[in-house]
Amino acid sequence: MQPRLNPGKAAPETYKAVLALENHLKSVVEPRLLHLVKLRASQINGCAYCIDMHVKEALDDGEDAQRLHLLSAWRESPLYNDRERALLAWTEALTLLPQTGAPDADFNRLREHFSEAEVANLTAAIGMINLWNRWAVGFRSQHPIGMDKRLR
Repeated sequence: MQPRLNPGKAAPETYKAVLALENHLKSVVEPRLLHLVKLRASQINGCAYCIDMHVKEALDDGEDAQRLHLLSAWRESPLYNDRERALLAWTEALTLLPQTGAPDADFNRLREHFSEAEVANLTAAIGMINLWNRWAVGFRSQHPIGMDKRLR
C-alpha cells in the first residue's frame, strides 16, 4: 500500500497548527494518560502507524508492557485504576461518537476523577489523536517494518 499524500507537505500551515495543539496538549496532560488515550483510540480506529508509534513512545516513557498488551481488554484487567478506566471509557465514547452519543454516565464518571480543565484538555487530546488517525489511515501512512528492541 502506497501513501496517498503527506499532509505536512500538502497543507503546511494546517499541519503546523495541528502540531502546535499537539505540543500544547503534551504540556498539560499527564504523559501516562496521554499514552493511554492515543493508543486506545488508535486501536479502535485501526491505525497501525499510530499504534506502532504510541506503543514505542509509551515504553520509552516507562509504561509497563503488560498494560499496553492488555489495553484493548482494559475492562477485564485489574491493571488500570478507576481514573484510567474513566478516561478509557470516555476515549471510547468519543472515538465511537456516532454509536455512543457520549453517554452521561461516562462523562459523570470522568468528572469524578478530573477537574473541568483536565476534562477539556483530555477531550481535546481524544479529538487530536482521532485527527492523526484519520490522516494516517486516510492517507495510508506506513509504520516502520522490523523488530524494534523495545517490543521484544
